[in-house]
Amino acid sequence: MELTGADILVRCLQDEGIKHIFGYPGGAALHIYDALYKQDVVKHVLVRHEQGATHAADGYARATGKPGTVLVTSGPGVTNTVTGIATAYMDSIPMVVFSAQVSTAVIGDDAFQEVDAIGITRPCVKHNFLVKDVRDLAVTIKKAFYIATTGRPGPVLVDVPKDVTAAITEYEYPERIDMRSYSPSSRGHPKQIARAAELLLSAKRPIIYTGGGIVMGKAHQELTALVKHLGYPCTNTLMGLGGFPGDDPLFIGMLGMHGTYEANMSMHECDVMLCIGARFDDRITGDVKKFSPFARIIHIDIDPATIGKVVSAEIPIVGQAGAVLKELLAAIKRSDRTPDSEALKTWWKQIDDWRAVKSLEYDRKNTKVIKPQYVIEKLYELTGGDAYVTSDVGQHQMWAAQYYKFTEPMRWINSGGLGTMGFGLPAAMGVKMALPDATVACVTGEASILMCIQELATCKQYDLPIKIINLNNRYLGMVRQWQEFFYDRRYSHSYMDALPDFVKMAESFGHRGVLIDNPADVEGALKEVLADKDNLYFMDFITDQKENVYPMIAAGKGHHEMALQPGSLVDDSVTERELA
Repeated sequence: MELTGADILVRCLQDEGIKHIFGYPGGAALHIYDALYKQDVVKHVLVRHEQGATHAADGYARATGKPGTVLVTSGPGVTNTVTGIATAYMDSIPMVVFSAQVSTAVIGDDAFQEVDAIGITRPCVKHNFLVKDVRDLAVTIKKAFYIATTGRPGPVLVDVPKDVTAAITEYEYPERIDMRSYSPSSRGHPKQIARAAELLLSAKRPIIYTGGGIVMGKAHQELTALVKHLGYPCTNTLMGLGGFPGDDPLFIGMLGMHGTYEANMSMHECDVMLCIGARFDDRITGDVKKFSPFARIIHIDIDPATIGKVVSAEIPIVGQAGAVLKELLAAIKRSDRTPDSEALKTWWKQIDDWRAVKSLEYDRKNTKVIKPQYVIEKLYELTGGDAYVTSDVGQHQMWAAQYYKFTEPMRWINSGGLGTMGFGLPAAMGVKMALPDATVACVTGEASILMCIQELATCKQYDLPIKIINLNNRYLGMVRQWQEFFYDRRYSHSYMDALPDFVKMAESFGHRGVLIDNPADVEGALKEVLADKDNLYFMDFITDQKENVYPMIAAGKGHHEMALQPGSLVDDSVTERELA
C-alpha cells in the first residue's frame, strides 16, 4: 500500500492505538492536518497555544499511563512546546511530539518559520529524530513510541519536513522494534535483591521512601504488598503521592521541603532506607551533607544514571519497580529472618510522638477569612478522594499535596520537577479528554491560572466540564512567602494588583463562575459545583493573603531543622542528635 508521508504518520498513530492528539496547525503541518481530516480514528484536539498541547498530552499520559501525543507546526509552533516538553522530561512522562519542519531543500537557509527543533529540544527530550526520507518515517515513529514508553519514560520529538509529508512510499508499520543501542533493564540482579532483603530485615528504624517511579511504573500493588507485609512506615515524594494509600496508618505523609514532621524526622533518624523510583531531588534531601546520617540505603530505579547521582546507595538495584518489588517480597518471605518486632514497636512509638506534633494544623477558628487548607480539606471530603486533581505550581500545589489524601495512583497530576506555572488547566483538559466520566478538579492560584487561561476556549469547544479551584490570595504566594522569610519582607513584584474579575472572565468563555469570600460558604459552594456534571465552573476563593505553607525546610537545613507553624511546641531533644 503506497501512502503519502502525512497519511503514513496518521496511519502509524492508528496502528499504535492512539485515540487523541493535541495540537495547533500551521503551514508546514498542513499535509498532516489534511490526512487527519480524512479519518476519524484519531481525534485531534485544537488547543489555543502549543504549550497547552504539551501540558494536555502530559495530563493525559499521567492519568492513563499511555503516551500523550502532540502535533505542531515549525518555527514558533515547536518553540512554544519547549516548556511542556521539559516539564514531561523532568517528571519522566511518556510523550511523542510531532513537529512539522520546512522542506529539506531549505533547511539551514533561515527559511520562513524555520528553527533547529532538534538542537533546541535536545537537552529536554529522551531522544529526538529528524526524518529526511519518507521511507524512514514509519520505523522512526515506532522507535519514538518505544523509547518514550520503555525504561525511564520521557518525551521524544519527531521532526518531519513538509516535503517528507508529501512524498509517497509503501506503508509498513513494524510490529516490534529492536535497538542495539537501547535495551533498558526490567528485572533486578538476584544477588542484589537478596542483599536488600537481608538488610531490610535487619533494620531497627526502617523507612520506605517512594517516588514517581511507583506511579508511572504501575507498581503500587507490589509496593502496598511489601509495606503491609513488613509493617514499615512509608513516605512518598510529591510525585509519588497515591503510590501508597494516603489514608493508611502505615503512611506517614509526604516528605521533603513541605513534608510532614513525622516523615522528615523518620528520614533523618532511620537506619535503613529503601528508596524506590525516586531520585533524591534537592526538595527531598535538604542539605545533602545532613541527609539521613544513620541510614544504609537501598536504591531501586529503572534508570542507572539516577542511582548514586545525588546520594550514594549501599545496595543499588536497576530494574522496573514492580518486578523488583515482587522479587524482593519473595526473597523476604524465603528468609529465615523476620522483622525485629520490639525494635519496630519502639520505632513506631517514636513516629507516633512526631505525629502528635500535628505539623499540618492551621488556624481553624478564624471565621473571617477563608483558609486555603480548609478549601482542600472540603474538596477531599466532598469528593471522597475519588477525583483527579491537577495543580499549578506554588502554595496551592503544596496545600493540595498536604491535605488531599490520594489513595490511588495517577490521581495527582502536577509539575514536580520543573515547577511549571500554567500546567494545571491544560493538564486537566487532557485528563478529562481521556476520562470523560471522572471528576477532574484543577487547583490553582490567580497567578498560575493566567499563564494558560486561553485554554478555557478549548474546554468550551470540546465540552470539558472540569472544576477550577482558584485559591486567590492576590500574591505570587510562594514568592511572597520566601520574601517574608528570607528577604526581610521586601515584597518585590509579588503582589498581583491588576487581576481580572474571574467570574466574568469565565462567563465570557461560556462557562460558569462563582465568587466565594466567606468561610461559611465554602462547603455549600463546592457541593453545588461538584454536583453539576455538565458545566465547567471557575470557583474564585478569596483566601488569607498571609497564610504560609508549613512545615518548611529552608535552604541549607536538614530534615531535623524544619520550621513549623508559629506556636508549635517541639521538644528539641527529639530533633537533635549528635551525629555518629
